[in-house]
Amino acid sequence: MTSPRSVAPVVGFDLDMTLIDSRPGIRAAYVELAARSGTYIDADLVVTRLGPPLEQEMAQWFPAEQVAGMAGLYREIYPAYAVTRTSVMPGAREAVEAVRAAGGRAIVVTAKWEPNAKLHLTHLGIEADAVIGNLWAEQKAVALREHGATVYVGDHVGDVRGARAAGALSVAVPTGPCGADELREAGADVVLADLTRFPAWLADHTAAGAA
Repeated sequence: MTSPRSVAPVVGFDLDMTLIDSRPGIRAAYVELAARSGTYIDADLVVTRLGPPLEQEMAQWFPAEQVAGMAGLYREIYPAYAVTRTSVMPGAREAVEAVRAAGGRAIVVTAKWEPNAKLHLTHLGIEADAVIGNLWAEQKAVALREHGATVYVGDHVGDVRGARAAGALSVAVPTGPCGADELREAGADVVLADLTRFPAWLADHTAAGAA
């Protein structure tokens, strides 16, 4: 007989546009960065393509030799401009709580700089069993495997790639820059409309595993 512990899920979650809507805060941080650097940045455009590493976005606005420095400045000013402007995505708290209710562990694996990711979760009252930052796409597989995650939930095709590289089930939500069809084409195993659908899906998934 399969014990409840053996089917308890370890679920990884992406952060930006999966658990949190960080667009207003990120926009404000980029506006401030533009002001401090004297460089034009289209902050409205930036927030339409969240997901990839910060340095990739910085390279769109600054010459290569300035990217590292501007990324460092952005991370420094980020807490003051972004944290309080960020909100919880619909169903995010309930999704994390559903994992716990099933006897499992909920971890956050994100490309965001880890200290700032933790600030967001603390501010919004989302309790994760572990937070691992600075990982993008296939790099996320390292943390997912280390923590034994069998499911990874994200909003970007990069998250789908990370889940697949880890051998985890890819659950995708089209709440970020990637639409449902794009996520399916990237290889998502499950596409939910948003995280409000996740608790019911998880209940079915864990029941099937127990059976």
